[in-house]
Amino acid sequence: MHLLTFQPNSIMNPLTIMKHALSIFSICALLSTQGVYAQLKDNREKLQIGFKAGGNVSSIYNVKSNNFSGSPSMGYAGGVFLSIPIGKFLGVQPELQYGQLGFVGKGSISGNDYNYTRVTDYITVPLLLQLKPISGLTILGGVQYAYLVGRSDVFKTGGITSQQQQNIENTNLRKNTMGIVGGFDINLNHFVIAARTGMDLTNNNGDGTSTNPTYTNIWAQTMIGLKF
Repeated sequence: MHLLTFQPNSIMNPLTIMKHALSIFSICALLSTQGVYAQLKDNREKLQIGFKAGGNVSSIYNVKSNNFSGSPSMGYAGGVFLSIPIGKFLGVQPELQYGQLGFVGKGSISGNDYNYTRVTDYITVPLLLQLKPISGLTILGGVQYAYLVGRSDVFKTGGITSQQQQNIENTNLRKNTMGIVGGFDINLNHFVIAARTGMDLTNNNGDGTSTNPTYTNIWAQTMIGLKF
C-alpha cells in the first residue's frame, strides 16, 4: 500500500485570498458607479432576466488528512439568472450556472514528490434572497445545489508511476453537493457587476472509501452581465 501525503503550508489561507479579492472588487465597483448613480433607473420592482460571465478563484478547506494543502486555482464561470421582486426592497433570484472549481496540490508517494492540478466542472443552481436597499445595489444570500459533470487531474512533475497516478485519478468524487453562497450585485441600468463567495457543506468524498485526502470546496466569483 502506498502512502499519499501532501506538503503543508504551501500557500496563503484561501479565506484570506477571497477576502482580499472581494475587497478589491468592492472598491472598484463603488468607484465605477459614482459618476453614473444619478442616472440609474430604479428597476427594483421589475421582473428581469439576464446572463453573466466571469471566473472563479477556488481552493479547499476542512481537510480530513494530515500534511495536506492546496493552492488556489482559477476557472471559468457563467450562466443565466431571474430577478423576481417581492415589493421594492425584497426579492428572490434563482440562477443556473456552469463553473469550474479546483486546486493545485503537492504530494509524495513512496518518497517520490509530484504536483498536479485538479479541475472539477459543475452545473450549479443558486437560490438567493435579494435585499435591495437602493436602486444600484442588491445584496444576496442563500443556498446552492451543484452537480459534478466533469473532472480532470493533470500531473506536471514527479517520478510516480502510472498506477499511482490512477489511484489518485480514480477517487470517487461526490456528484451532488449542497453549499451556501452570498455576495452582491452592482446594477447599472441594463448592466450588472456581480461578486459572490461560497463554500460547500459536504466534502468531496463520494462513498467514504477514498484513500485520497477528504476536503471541501471554497470559492470567490466575479462576473459581469446584462439584464432585461
